[in-house]
Amino acid sequence: MPQMMKAALFVEPGRIALDDKPVPDVGPNEALIRITTTTICGTDVHILKGEYPVAKNLTVGHEPVGVIEKLGRNVEGYSEGQRVIAGAICPSGTSNACLDGLYAQDGQCSEHGLKPMGGWRFGNTIDGSQADYLLVPDAMANLAPVPEGLSDEQVLMCPDIMSTGFAGAESGNIRIGDTVAVFAQGPIGLCATAGAKLRGATTIIGVETVPERMDMSKRVGADIVVDFSSSDPVEEIMKITGGRGVDVAIEALGLQSTFESCLKVLKPGGTLSSLGVYADDLTIPLSAFHAGLGDHKIVTSLCPGGKERMRRLMNVIGSGRIDLEPMITHRFALDQIEEAYDLFANQRDGVLKVAVTP
Repeated sequence: MPQMMKAALFVEPGRIALDDKPVPDVGPNEALIRITTTTICGTDVHILKGEYPVAKNLTVGHEPVGVIEKLGRNVEGYSEGQRVIAGAICPSGTSNACLDGLYAQDGQCSEHGLKPMGGWRFGNTIDGSQADYLLVPDAMANLAPVPEGLSDEQVLMCPDIMSTGFAGAESGNIRIGDTVAVFAQGPIGLCATAGAKLRGATTIIGVETVPERMDMSKRVGADIVVDFSSSDPVEEIMKITGGRGVDVAIEALGLQSTFESCLKVLKPGGTLSSLGVYADDLTIPLSAFHAGLGDHKIVTSLCPGGKERMRRLMNVIGSGRIDLEPMITHRFALDQIEEAYDLFANQRDGVLKVAVTP
């Protein structure tokens, strides 16, 4: 095994660069995986722009697919050479939050100061996956073997956006026969749309304006896609529902405007399921909130992690009930990571997700 590896490092706001870094030592409860495929997330772009603070020279990235290179002495039930994924959120399995069933809210970030990202460690408080190798903490709680017959690209969405998008549908408690609106059809919104379909929604309305994303929305489960650049999405959704409103509205962009729109299209007793990461304080408009008398619910979700969550998501992929691989629109070598960031951050060429291979 080499002593050094290539890794994408946060240098300063506006610059993530490929550089050499020592291959990490493996502690007793850890595992080292050799990355075979990873990707770039919108949160990584926030890091690139300096909008989300991380330590200088931290390796970024939190969506790993790879092969076990070395196991810590306490790690049982796995073997070197085994193909695995690990969730973007890697719970310890022993924290109060984990034992309370909140696997996204592990609380491991508390030692680094207050951060609103629960148990998100890869590429946040510890080195991440945009590298030749990744050190996985609490390996027995987080490593999920990839089933035979599934490719890297088929399972690449499981660690983050699939888990996050599905959580939006799950937290919204979508029921069979529900009408659901999903505001924004970026990667997270598309996975929320797919999750709404799997949960039994029978009318799914996507809101988007980018043609490639509108097309993909229909591929993954939307029945109708409203182009917000040509009509008022609130008016259109109320027209589609005959004035009834939707059972669940999923906010997948993180803007005041889309949050308000979600409230405005809810039926009395409906649920706003929020997935967006907000940069400013939110304001709840009085009329849309029915002065607090509408029996509405507002719920938030962070990406659930852990090996059992990953196993379930890969089961969905393996069943053929949903195919998220077409969301990978571009492919780069790790040596091209700066080029990949430039494309993804500027949303050029119809990009949805990129696959990055060391």
